[in-house]
Amino acid sequence: MNYSHEVEKMCPVKKGPHHGPAPIPQEGKWVKAYEIKDISGFSHGIGWCAPQQGACKLTLNIKEGIVEEALVETLGCTGMTHSAAMAAEILPGKTLLECLNTDLVCDAINVAMREIFLQFVYGRSQSAFSEEGLSIGAGLEDLGKGLRSQTGTMYSTNKKGVRYMEMAEGYITRMALDDNDEVIGYEFVNLGKMMEAIRHGMSADEAVKRFTGSYGRFKDAAKYIDPREE
Repeated sequence: MNYSHEVEKMCPVKKGPHHGPAPIPQEGKWVKAYEIKDISGFSHGIGWCAPQQGACKLTLNIKEGIVEEALVETLGCTGMTHSAAMAAEILPGKTLLECLNTDLVCDAINVAMREIFLQFVYGRSQSAFSEEGLSIGAGLEDLGKGLRSQTGTMYSTNKKGVRYMEMAEGYITRMALDDNDEVIGYEFVNLGKMMEAIRHGMSADEAVKRFTGSYGRFKDAAKYIDPREE
């Protein structure tokens, strides 16, 4: 190690007590993290790209510094989905530090990686006070029984009002309006459950009928509209 002439001329002054880093909560324990292998936890990070055209929710399950499970959910940019496919393939097996310094191509996914890294190393993970942490597979449970991301898509204009496209329950097929043309409910198809039933042999027509439901005062509507056509 090279020292400048000015530093070499200085007299030494001893350092006082050294207590190391402050402990952080991790999977039901207080841990002084010195190295990446000291980090464990389960959490989420949200990222966005420079033009804010797309967003990413990244979920990682870290055990002793290694990514054991990854869930990448994206919204907005079509190109981001291909980057997400690559990220989901390469992140597991890497250390948390490797992941932080891996080019995940999409800015939104890179930002999500940065944000979730900060949560882990500062002890802000979702499993901070969960003894032994969360099992591998906890990320998959976030998707629910249909293994489909929870999304909400709404569109509106000042002139024509709101259109519900997709709710947590599923794909919106019809909106219910009252006599004042105000929304009082909607009809939806749960695409996750519908596709699961079709995969297991149910006919498409039967599956659509089986997993079509409604919310609100749908049956009391004065009229119904297709949010994508009307």
